[in-house]
Amino acid sequence: MLIGISGTVCAGKTEVARYLTFQGFERIALLEPSLEEKGNLNGNYDVGNDDGDESLQPKNVFSNIGQLVDFVTENYRDNYVLCDVERLDVLEALQKRPFFLHVSIDAPVQRRHSRLKTKNKTEIPLTSFIEMCDLQLYSKPHPLAQIMNQAQIKIINSSLSVKDLYVQLSELKLLDKSRLRPSWDSYFMRLADLAALRSNCMKRRVGCVVVRGNRVIATGYNGTPRNLPNCNEGGCPRCNMGHGSGAELSTCLCLHAEENALLEAGRDRISRSHPDERGVLYCNTCPCLTCSIKIVQSGIKEVVYAQSYSMDESSHRVMSQANIILRQFSPPVEGVFI
Repeated sequence: MLIGISGTVCAGKTEVARYLTFQGFERIALLEPSLEEKGNLNGNYDVGNDDGDESLQPKNVFSNIGQLVDFVTENYRDNYVLCDVERLDVLEALQKRPFFLHVSIDAPVQRRHSRLKTKNKTEIPLTSFIEMCDLQLYSKPHPLAQIMNQAQIKIINSSLSVKDLYVQLSELKLLDKSRLRPSWDSYFMRLADLAALRSNCMKRRVGCVVVRGNRVIATGYNGTPRNLPNCNEGGCPRCNMGHGSGAELSTCLCLHAEENALLEAGRDRISRSHPDERGVLYCNTCPCLTCSIKIVQSGIKEVVYAQSYSMDESSHRVMSQANIILRQFSPPVEGVFI
């Protein structure tokens, strides 16, 4: 695994790298930019990250990103950390590789300003610091804001304690293999979330995927039936009124995501004679009671959901009686505010 860190001045990149070295990661680096370029960007202040710490000195320094990528590719079973991912061409080259995880770290401006003053042991005008940060974040051709926005994991580090930062980093489980390659649960739940984007229901967006043997056989999202006006165009009076969750469902004209997926799949494609061949339903919201009954009838063997719903207890009871496994999926955390 290669973890690349991008972040603002004095946000805590060094401490994230230090934490990773404690987890067995080896520090690697690209050659520094020219002194002229670095001076213009940082306003001639010392914003170095290593503080002379020998444990953080990179064991391998590469003259270009191609050499670095080739090295890590050949040694992909080992773990490496690269600080200061600050160029778009570097990020684009790394993003192509299946072993790369991008982490960004930021902190409030005043907190970072205070850290820099402590580091330099001198007074640095706040306005000068803000100008330096704006130049780093928004100047072309490599605006740091654009680079950080592409990170898979985003950390906001307002903590005064390195210990607190380390605790939060441990809870992020950065070495979780599913961060590099999604598990089947994560994969199918993302497809359900994608399907939900097609929903036009005024109440909530719900997406569903039915799979068998880890192969998608149907998808669905909630909305009014074919040839009727879309829900967001007034097609369902109930959804366009202020009824609470689960209320007045008998007057709702919208088909639920699960219903659409089950209709698309059909019982013959969902249920086979052998129990192991029965389908699994993924939904980004726990099915309601009405959908639960239809799920039971369709022959689904397992239901995986992400968000809770107001009728969870009734759904659990029905599926439990039908010996259907119902479980909630919790993906790895993708960000933390410390």
